[in-house]
Amino acid sequence: MNAPQEPLRIIPIRSAYELPEPVIRDELVRTGRGTAMGELLRRYWHPVGLAGDAGDTPRQIRVLGEDLILFRAGNGEPGLLHPRCAHRGASLLYGKVEDDGIRCCYHGWKFGPGGQCLEQPCEPDGGTRVGRMLQPAYPVAERYGLIWAYMGPPERQPVLPRFEPFENLEEGEFLEADDQSIGGGGPVIVDCNWFQHYENVVDPWHVMVLHGSFSGAQFTDAMLRAPTIRFDTTPRGVKVTSLRTLDDGSVFRRVTEACVPTWRVVPNPRVGQYARVESLGFVLPIDDTNFRIYTVARVRTAGELKGFRSRQGGKLWSELTPQEHRSFPGDYEAQKSQGDITWHSHENLATSDRGIALLRRLVAEQVKVVAEGGDPAGVGFDPADDLVRFEAGNFHDPRPAEPGR
Repeated sequence: MNAPQEPLRIIPIRSAYELPEPVIRDELVRTGRGTAMGELLRRYWHPVGLAGDAGDTPRQIRVLGEDLILFRAGNGEPGLLHPRCAHRGASLLYGKVEDDGIRCCYHGWKFGPGGQCLEQPCEPDGGTRVGRMLQPAYPVAERYGLIWAYMGPPERQPVLPRFEPFENLEEGEFLEADDQSIGGGGPVIVDCNWFQHYENVVDPWHVMVLHGSFSGAQFTDAMLRAPTIRFDTTPRGVKVTSLRTLDDGSVFRRVTEACVPTWRVVPNPRVGQYARVESLGFVLPIDDTNFRIYTVARVRTAGELKGFRSRQGGKLWSELTPQEHRSFPGDYEAQKSQGDITWHSHENLATSDRGIALLRRLVAEQVKVVAEGGDPAGVGFDPADDLVRFEAGNFHDPRPAEPGR
């Protein structure tokens, strides 16, 4: 006689078949004109190219979902214009840059760097609307080796900030600017939403897992020690303080900041000194699914900034094989694999994600401020108050005093 069979046990699982449709927090990730985040971003200055990118050959660039033409007139003045000529819509990408502006290839209308029409050669008497016809343009400025653009409402244009790390350089120091997305951990144009990288700045716990035990030591030994973490909000962002006790009992204190609109204030972990942050990264959303990072740093030797780029086994990201990318993933693989835009409704944030929650809350508050007609955090209108200071850096604190001593 056969023994009675035990009833089939069904192990509880969350069936992927029942996975709900994803929801994306558009107010955090969409960058186009008219979107909530897009309008917040347009209230700040953004780097749109290296100073050398503005030249006598028109260059088409894409910023916040808008295609634009960047050039430099012969008199040295840079311009950033809408590509469609105000006359008949031919692209100024095919224009000719002259001493005082750019001339459209179709009928020769010429526009100055600020968009003012200078010549209408096919019109009687040289054109009756010269000086009154305007080509849509955005204000631009040069600072720290970068071209900066303001793409928001003209009446709310703030001053272009100065940054304390780049002022009052020490003897022998100078500034280098880079457009290769240092800190992105992948290609120059990172093909996922910019906010997925921005959040990474306030996610200190991934350093031990992704950059330490999982993919092998990608940073210094001190960086891979288990830290004590403190999160704080600042007037313009979120600050992360990581405390790591060293062998002699002293403390390696690392302070990182994510500041609105897109700034990554991350001290370079390989700098052989303890000091305040020496470089800043500016994340530029190209559109909703692509971004790049412009970086400026104080250096003492030409080309030093390129040494900040992360390596795996001595190789740059572009030099790794497909198998090495799979076996030794970095920031790019982790963030890109979340999707072109991550599914916020499918996340399960935990206590280690406090920095993420704080940053999202702060940014959402600034989105609301702008939507209600206010000025967001960090914008200033007084040229005498344009200096921005940071607390970020790598610091060495002495061994704490023992109780009773």
